[in-house]
Amino acid sequence: MSGPPGGGLARGLAITLRTMSRRSATRQYPDVPPDLPPRSRGVIALFEENCTVCMLCARECPDWCIYIDSHKETIPAREEGARARQRNVLDRFAIDFALCMYCGICIEACPFDALFWSPEFEYAEYDIRELTHEKGRLREWMWTVPPPPAADPNGEAPKEVAAAEQTAGGEPAGGEAAGRSRRSDRPRTERAPRERPSGALEPEPAPEAAGDEAGS
Repeated sequence: MSGPPGGGLARGLAITLRTMSRRSATRQYPDVPPDLPPRSRGVIALFEENCTVCMLCARECPDWCIYIDSHKETIPAREEGARARQRNVLDRFAIDFALCMYCGICIEACPFDALFWSPEFEYAEYDIRELTHEKGRLREWMWTVPPPPAADPNGEAPKEVAAAEQTAGGEPAGGEAAGRSRRSDRPRTERAPRERPSGALEPEPAPEAAGDEAGS
């Protein structure tokens, strides 16, 4: 049975009136900045001093949006008789954010902590070609990266700290020394002598030496 004519319209108007009486939840952006989580994925920042031009980030990127150029530089030997060595010098590091899908694989693949997430997100452009940002702009975003969370005091010591303590001659916390102390604290139990089976033969005495027989 259908309701009275115009009932649906009345219910719709009632919902509209209830919604109009509530307080609006609209954020007044950009006048009021939004409250973002401290580790939000806004943009990728570059710490150039840590980059060794290993190319791992560019190879692991599924979108191929990282462009790196470099050259080799010869470093003279510090001591007489030593050989000069070469190092890679970073010339260009650019990310095309028009292609980037913000997966974070490049940050996880970097073995030298040269890439970080920054919560900055206000870098929109009118031209899509201007979304390719060079290392100068990526370095500016580095200073907006929040500090990492504090380490758990009950957690294990980092491997780098344990290795440094071993090199310095100290025992790593919770390492081999702790294992030895735990083993030494265990009470030692004496084993009871084994009983010989009833049907077992007695061992024969060892024959006397030939010199003893001659002396007798």
